[in-house]
Amino acid sequence: MNNSPYPVKKNGVYPLEITSLAFGGKGVARLDDYVVFVKRAIPGDFVNARIIKRKRSYAEAVVESMVEKSPERISAPCPHFEYCGGCTWQNLSYQDQLKYKTAIVADALKYISDIDESIVRPILPSKASFHYRNKMEFSFADKKWLKPEELNNPQISRDFALGLHVPGTFDKIIHIEKCLLQSDQANQVLEFISKYAYENNMPAYGIRSHEGYLRFLVIRQSFYNNKLMVNIVTAYRDDKLKALAGLLMEKFDFIAGVVNNINSRKAQIAVGEQEILLAGQSSIEDKIGPFVFNISANSFFQTNTQQAEILYEKVIEFSELNKHQTAWDLYSGTGTISLFLARQSRYVYGLEITQSAVDNAIENAAKYQMENISFIAGDVIDNMHHITEKPDLIVTDPPRAGMHEKVVNSILEVRPEKIVYVSCNPTTMARDLQLLKNDYTIDIIQPVDMFPQTYHIECVTRLTRK
Repeated sequence: MNNSPYPVKKNGVYPLEITSLAFGGKGVARLDDYVVFVKRAIPGDFVNARIIKRKRSYAEAVVESMVEKSPERISAPCPHFEYCGGCTWQNLSYQDQLKYKTAIVADALKYISDIDESIVRPILPSKASFHYRNKMEFSFADKKWLKPEELNNPQISRDFALGLHVPGTFDKIIHIEKCLLQSDQANQVLEFISKYAYENNMPAYGIRSHEGYLRFLVIRQSFYNNKLMVNIVTAYRDDKLKALAGLLMEKFDFIAGVVNNINSRKAQIAVGEQEILLAGQSSIEDKIGPFVFNISANSFFQTNTQQAEILYEKVIEFSELNKHQTAWDLYSGTGTISLFLARQSRYVYGLEITQSAVDNAIENAAKYQMENISFIAGDVIDNMHHITEKPDLIVTDPPRAGMHEKVVNSILEVRPEKIVYVSCNPTTMARDLQLLKNDYTIDIIQPVDMFPQTYHIECVTRLTRK
């Protein structure tokens, strides 16, 4: 008799059929009513899976052996896919990725908020399923993580890597020669810097030792004019980067500028306490709709420029604003959504906690002489109570964790006619909609695919007051 509260054993191996996909990218299987999430498995796979973590309501597992491959499984075009954390679903066709993303949103509604999933429209596909990212961040490391087939090859250097994290690790970096999520131009720059740093013995930063010089390489690209910005993050200041910056500007005419951010702290973040312009310009321009934005090395900007325009157009369509109405834009960031709203409304209030983002938003509004926007820095919950003019519409674009319950309650107190909820996490969105559904009819949910080859999903939801 099994008296354990868990129906599976840690490290136990179980035969499983994968039936669906979960937000987070894992395959879903069931042992009776007990859910098992299986890494790197897709619907239609029959696997023997080893349990690596167990809870009362679910377990996590890895594939021990493949019994039968799913007919939906395809060969990933990237040679690093099995080991790299950049992509989740290159082993699925893009059409299948879209199908499962729509299903994930519908399931979140059904199981978390008990809302009729028929309001979920088919996801809007990305115009490009590869080479779509306008920003990629790569890590330097003083120890290269080797793939199994590389372990016994003495010709492979082990003391330098420039690439991406192995999933679930903080210190294992797989060396990347080319990433299919960024453009060919960006890959040329990645390869050049990697080769230059290695051949010139520029010491990579040790994630465990906290010693070394090179920490991150961040490449940003404008899809408006194809110009690139190169940001090399180092642990300290050293003039040796000037020669590299000069070579980059000389070799690649599409590079607008090279900057050096200096992060002397132990925290593994690609943002420095100091920024030095090494060559060219310290920013690039990109365009969403009619607006051209100035983007510096550490600015927030939507990662898929083409899809951002589709996302914002959907926000405006669902808003149904006119020139007599007032809108609040919660979590307004650098003011991109606020600018779109201001073209349709009488007045917009943008609320954002980060002062630097508010400063950028004010600059963006001034650039386009938009005098019907105010941006307010500080805690969103507090500032909602300080605005005397009540909104006809609230647009909310919260972080991955969703809205704080106090924000939801404040929205219910203010009682706007409409709410447009922009979400990057279907799970927390479903939780928040559950709190709003007694007072608001949830009309439409439109998923938008901003991140092909990954599990990430954006949604735009329209709610109307009952």
